Amino acid sequence: MNHQHDDVPGSSTTPRTTAWITRPVTADLLRGALDLERTEHGVLPHRLPARARAQCADGQLAMAEAQPSGVRLVLRTRATAVELDTLRTKVAYQGAPPRPDGVYDLLVDGRLAGRASVTGGNVLMVDMATGSAETRPGPVGTVRFTGLPDRVKDVEIWLPHNEITQLVALRTDAPVEAVSEQGRRVWLHHGSSISHGSDAASPSTTWPALAASLGGVELINLGLGGSALLDAFTARALRDTPADLISVKIGINLINIDLMRLRAFTPAVHGFLDTIREGHPATPLLVVSPILCPIHEDTPGPSAPDFSNLSTGKLQFRAAGDPAERASGKLTLNVIRDELARVVKQRATDDPNLHYLDGHDLYGEADFAELPLPDQLHPDAATHRRIGERFAALAFGTDGPFAAERACSTGAK
Repeated sequence: MNHQHDDVPGSSTTPRTTAWITRPVTADLLRGALDLERTEHGVLPHRLPARARAQCADGQLAMAEAQPSGVRLVLRTRATAVELDTLRTKVAYQGAPPRPDGVYDLLVDGRLAGRASVTGGNVLMVDMATGSAETRPGPVGTVRFTGLPDRVKDVEIWLPHNEITQLVALRTDAPVEAVSEQGRRVWLHHGSSISHGSDAASPSTTWPALAASLGGVELINLGLGGSALLDAFTARALRDTPADLISVKIGINLINIDLMRLRAFTPAVHGFLDTIREGHPATPLLVVSPILCPIHEDTPGPSAPDFSNLSTGKLQFRAAGDPAERASGKLTLNVIRDELARVVKQRATDDPNLHYLDGHDLYGEADFAELPLPDQLHPDAATHRRIGERFAALAFGTDGPFAAERACSTGAK
């Protein structure tokens, strides 16, 4: 069964009396995934290819790339009812209240028409104090949408951006077919948990999803919570994925885990961009620096959890580094912004389709005063909307690097 969200029409817990048609979930019905793994239950969408997954044994990355941010089923059908059986894996934290259920967004011809969650599923219990985790198994659940208009239409079901989701079965009360991308440009984006969608209200309202909708493009979201670390296998995934527009948002995760010093950061950025350019030599490529995060503007990492209010569900973070360590090459957000701007300016002399966007233009000091980061690191739902709207205006607007007119003039693909 599913949870009903009464504020949005289209979701239902009505007992099933419909004559259903079962359709296997196949790659042609999915967008936003780079790989589809067959499991004992069904299929599991991945946002990194198998080769990339094999090159890193990090549990955080494995969880993040299997959470289907930006992945959606896209169908053309006359169906008035749709059911999707899924087996979720929900993250929970030892000693903290349960996190909200992941959300499925139903869009009909591009407009939100339903919102629901599933019950059951596995629980990945994480102990943040020790870093240990264990999976507690649970049953398959069903999300059901009814009352869809009785006409041929395009239906999208956006999968929860924060729950690993195995797709078990798809049922409708009328036949479905795959939908072509209709010539819309494909935007490939990579970033941290902020791009992944941490604390967004739903999968179609993460800031990249909102920006893609406003920009009229197809999104492939490689925002990987905790894992935007300039990994070579991620760069190769970006290199090998067909796209018309590419953006990379770099910085905060490097500080979160205190991964590297400035000496390593600069050549790593160059190498990351070099690899992308091997597959996309003339594609508009936008480098985005971090949004404002006051605890790390001038204080290095790592970021450390503050457990003092964990029992109330109010996990906070603090900067555990020492500002004096900047002298020895430790990274802060201001150091990263300055270096990214310098690197892009240097490279742009030979690469006219390379561009830079300062993250402060998406979320800066005035925004923090109005919409502070609830846990000191991640934006809330309202801030996701603001960042998405600003990115759309700055990147997809008339003078932006992703403007349709600019793409036509460069002939980039």
